[in-house]
Amino acid sequence: MLDPRITKLADVLINYSCAVKQGERILIEAIDVPHEFTSECIRLTAEAGGVPIVKLTSNQIQRAMMLNGSRDGWDFIADAENFVMEKVQCYIGARGSQNVSELSDVSGDQQALYENTVWKRVHSETRVKKTRWVVLRWPSPSMAQMAEMSTEAFEEYYFKVCTFDYAKMAKAMRPLAERMERADQVRLIGPRDTDLSFSIQGIPAVPCDGKLNIPDGEVFTAPVRESINGVIHFNAPTLYRGDSHNDIRLEFKNGKIVDATSTNTAKLNEVLDADAGARYVGEFAIGFNPYCTKPMKDILFDEKIAGSIHLTPGCCYDEASNGNQSNIHWDMVMIQTPDYGGGEIHFDGELIRKDGEFVADDLKPLNPENLK
Repeated sequence: MLDPRITKLADVLINYSCAVKQGERILIEAIDVPHEFTSECIRLTAEAGGVPIVKLTSNQIQRAMMLNGSRDGWDFIADAENFVMEKVQCYIGARGSQNVSELSDVSGDQQALYENTVWKRVHSETRVKKTRWVVLRWPSPSMAQMAEMSTEAFEEYYFKVCTFDYAKMAKAMRPLAERMERADQVRLIGPRDTDLSFSIQGIPAVPCDGKLNIPDGEVFTAPVRESINGVIHFNAPTLYRGDSHNDIRLEFKNGKIVDATSTNTAKLNEVLDADAGARYVGEFAIGFNPYCTKPMKDILFDEKIAGSIHLTPGCCYDEASNGNQSNIHWDMVMIQTPDYGGGEIHFDGELIRKDGEFVADDLKPLNPENLK
């Protein structure tokens, strides 16, 4: 018997996130996910009058391709996949993983080859800009281990987070987006030596309410590219290109990361040296999903943690562009709740959030006790 939670999640993706309409084509890319889920997405697409197109793959296959791929091969794959992506109106990327470190022994150069071809052309330039898309992880024992939960408890948590009432959240986040649109100077104060200032003046603020990511719950913008100065000391672990990092500390001068350390400093700087834009920031966001409460080294969850912010070395989004271009986009999370050392967010000298709780009256509906 089909798990009703799978049907509910598929319904959120097809009818809310992508809002598939009669005659529209949707590409469902399923990476290490159960066939029952993919089949339910197909059924609900057809029920909505859409045309499903399916790509099945796995992280093990992706690793083999990266280890043995060539520039000519990746260019050909990019041509083929981009042909399909340009002809669909919607995209679901359902990404499971039996081993979150599957790509850890793929070199930076080999990963960059994929990023500079398939990822850049098919996803960054076509999918993100031209389709209604949503991406999500699929629960697995590997993710449960990262979250330090039993498999059953994690699955219950996962479906609760991913089928949240995003329409309610959408209404509550509007005042925060409006304040960010009006703001110039932002100051972040946080654990250890975090004290960072930058401008967001003139750059749009984009509310994220389940239309692009599941789970969701953030408003993002971007710093004026060369305005960042100070230090930020992240307190959430992160996984990038298959490598784990803790205790990332970045020092900025006029927008550029001039010093970067972590528990994996060599790999951190390898990524930041990938291209000219990787040491500049392309995104600043405030997270507030009430069911995301602790880091689990999965950025789709961690960047939504209630009481968190994330800052992103690398490429900006077109919707909130500061002009920074890069093949890197690495969301790094700092949690400002009391359990993680506290912290403050100020807009133009006004305290907006303290120790993870919004203090302005118009923003209090975003606090966890009001969103649940």
